Amino acid sequence: MTLDSTLPTAAKKHKTRPQVIWICLLAALAGLLFGLDIGVISGALPLIAKEYQLLDSQQEWVVSSMMVGAAVATLCSGFLAYRLGRKYALLIAAASFCLGAIICTCAVGPGMLIVGRLILGVGLGVASYATPLYLSEITPKNIRGAMISAYQLMIALGILLVFLTNTAFSYSGNWRGMLLVVAIPSLVFLFGALFLPRSPRWLMMHGREEEARIVLIRLRNSREEVENELSEIKEQLNVKQQGWNLFKENRNFRRSVSLGIILQIMQQFSGVNVMMYYAPRIFHEIGFTSTAEQMWGTVIVGFVMTLATFIAVGFVDRWGRKPMLYAGFITMGFAMSIVGTLLGGDALSALEKGITVTMLLLFIVGFSMSAGPLIWLLCSEIQPLKGREFGITCSTFTCHIAGMIVSATFLSLLNSLGSAHTFYLYALLNIVALVIIYLFVPETKNISLERIEQNLMAGKKLRNIGQ
Repeated sequence: MTLDSTLPTAAKKHKTRPQVIWICLLAALAGLLFGLDIGVISGALPLIAKEYQLLDSQQEWVVSSMMVGAAVATLCSGFLAYRLGRKYALLIAAASFCLGAIICTCAVGPGMLIVGRLILGVGLGVASYATPLYLSEITPKNIRGAMISAYQLMIALGILLVFLTNTAFSYSGNWRGMLLVVAIPSLVFLFGALFLPRSPRWLMMHGREEEARIVLIRLRNSREEVENELSEIKEQLNVKQQGWNLFKENRNFRRSVSLGIILQIMQQFSGVNVMMYYAPRIFHEIGFTSTAEQMWGTVIVGFVMTLATFIAVGFVDRWGRKPMLYAGFITMGFAMSIVGTLLGGDALSALEKGITVTMLLLFIVGFSMSAGPLIWLLCSEIQPLKGREFGITCSTFTCHIAGMIVSATFLSLLNSLGSAHTFYLYALLNIVALVIIYLFVPETKNISLERIEQNLMAGKKLRNIGQ
C-alpha cells in the first residue's frame, strides 16, 4: 500500500478525520487535569487544616506551592518542548500530575503536601505550555480554534468535576480521597499520550520531513493539503526565534512583552483564584457554617464557570476582545464591591446571603466570559512571530507568579483587613484593570497576526496595533 492510497477521496477533503478529533480530545485532557488541580485543594484544605492544626500562613503555602512549581516549570517548558518534543513534554506533565497526586494523597504532614503540590505544579506548568502548542500544530485549520477552545472548556469542566467529587468525599471527611481523584485521569492521560503522534512541526524542526509527511497523511484529507501544510511549516521555520536578543534590542518588542505581563497580572489580581482555592472559606464568611452548604456552594460556582465559558467561546469572534474585557471587568468590579459592602455589616440575613452568593456567581460569569480565555488569546496575538515563544513564556511565568501571590496572601488579608476591605481591594484592582484596558489593550478581532506585528514594529501605540 502506498502513502497516497491511505488518503481519502477528493469528495471528502473538507471533512475532519475522526482520529484527529480523538487525538485532540486526548491532548485536551491535559486541560481537565489543569482544572482538577486548581479546584481540588478548595475542598481538601479545611479538612487538612483541621487534622494538622495548620495556621493560616501554612494553609496559604500548601495552596500556593503548586503555582511555584508551575512558574519554575514554565521556564523549562520551551526547552523540553523543543528538545524532547511536544508529545514527550505532555508525557512529563502526565507523570508529574500522577506522581504529585499520589504524594499528596499519602502525605503525613504539611511538608509532604507541599512537595506533592510542587510536583503537581510542574505538571501544570508544562501542560499549560505544551498542550495549546501541540493542539495548534496537530489540528487542521478548520477546527484549530474549536480545539483550543475545547482546551479552555476542559479546564472549566475539570473544576466543576472536582468540586463535585470534593462534595461527595466531604460527607466522610476523606480529604485523601479528594486528592486521589486527580491520579485517575492522570493515568489515563499518561497511557493515552504514549499513542499520540509527533507534532509535524517539531519533526520538521529536526529535519525529519518524511516522518512529518507520514503523520500529516494520517491526519489530513488530501495530498495537496499535506504538501501545502509542509510548505507553510518550512516557511514559518525560516523565521528564527530571537527571544532575549530581540527583547534587549527592540523597544517595540519590549512593549508587547510588557503588555503580556500586565495582562496576566490583571487576570490573576481580579481575584478569581481566591474563589477557586478558598471557596469554602468564603462561603463560611458569608454565614454558611455547615460543610455541606459550603461544598455545594463550590459545585454551583463550578457549574456557572463551565456555562459561562461557553459564552466566551461562542462570542469572542463576534463581539471582539475589548468589549468582552470591558464587560467582564466591570462585572467583576461591581460584584466584588457589593460583596464587600454586604460583608461589612453584621450577620447577614437570608436575603443578604442570597444576594452575596449571587454576586459571587456574577463575578465568576464576568471572569469566565472575559479575562479567563481572552487574556491568553491576547498574550499570543500581540507578540511578533520571531519573539512569540519568548513573549508567551514571560506572560505565562507571570501568570503563575501572580497566582502564587494571590493564593499566598488571601487568608492574611482576611485577618488583617477583614472580609469587607479584602473584597473592596479586589474591586479596586478590577477598576484599575479597566483603565489599563482603555489605555493599552488593542482590539484584535478579525486582524491578522501579520498586521498586528507590522503595526507594533512601526511604533504605533499599543491600543492601536489592531487597526
